[in-house]
Amino acid sequence: MSSELLNTVDLDAELQQASPQKILEFALSEFDNIVVSFSGAEDVVLVHMAHQIRPDIKVFVLDTGRLHAETYRFIERVREHYKVDIDVLSPDGEAVRELVRKKGLFSFYQDGHQECCGIRKIGPLRKKLLEVDAWVTGQRKDQSPGTRNGIPVIQDDKLFARPGDRLVKFNPLANWSSQQVWDYIRAMEIPYNELHDKGYVSIGCEPCTRPIGPGQHEREGRWWWEESTKKECGLHADNVKS
Repeated sequence: MSSELLNTVDLDAELQQASPQKILEFALSEFDNIVVSFSGAEDVVLVHMAHQIRPDIKVFVLDTGRLHAETYRFIERVREHYKVDIDVLSPDGEAVRELVRKKGLFSFYQDGHQECCGIRKIGPLRKKLLEVDAWVTGQRKDQSPGTRNGIPVIQDDKLFARPGDRLVKFNPLANWSSQQVWDYIRAMEIPYNELHDKGYVSIGCEPCTRPIGPGQHEREGRWWWEESTKKECGLHADNVKS
């Protein structure tokens, strides 16, 4: 089946009850030019599952230049553990320098994280996705009741598609809970970011991430100074309804 013939709405309804492995099997059988997005957090399970299906799976990670040292070490552990090439994407250096020159290193505490994330994350992601026909993300519905509780397992990505072309986005873990993810990590003895043992749940850039306390939702550790119901950096901006 070509990507032009895929009806993502019908397929989403069909795959809603499927396991992440089955969704990945479908994705990898339909697309050769597909890539897994690895954030350096618990979505390492996607790398594990995809590698079992296709050992030469393409993986990328966004290196914003502001990640924790633990995250950089974790990325290397995953690379070595699975013997997989990880494309480490960096932001445009001139754009970063201009932002820092004008606003300093921590402007997001005053005027929001969107501008910084746009340069350090969205720009490199957009450039990468112009090269592929489909991508796989670790989004889950339980990660953010305000923005992710309605995400499908397969969708047309209209944000990052090439002009006049089609980009398909898979979210195999959409219906899994955090508990299921961690049960799988422990059962399969999958490497994970050591920050998780220090109270970090949702892990992003060092200045914008902090541990959470008992009873707090995982996204409360991200951009904690902003509105709690719309905590998206822009990678999945289609989750935020106007």
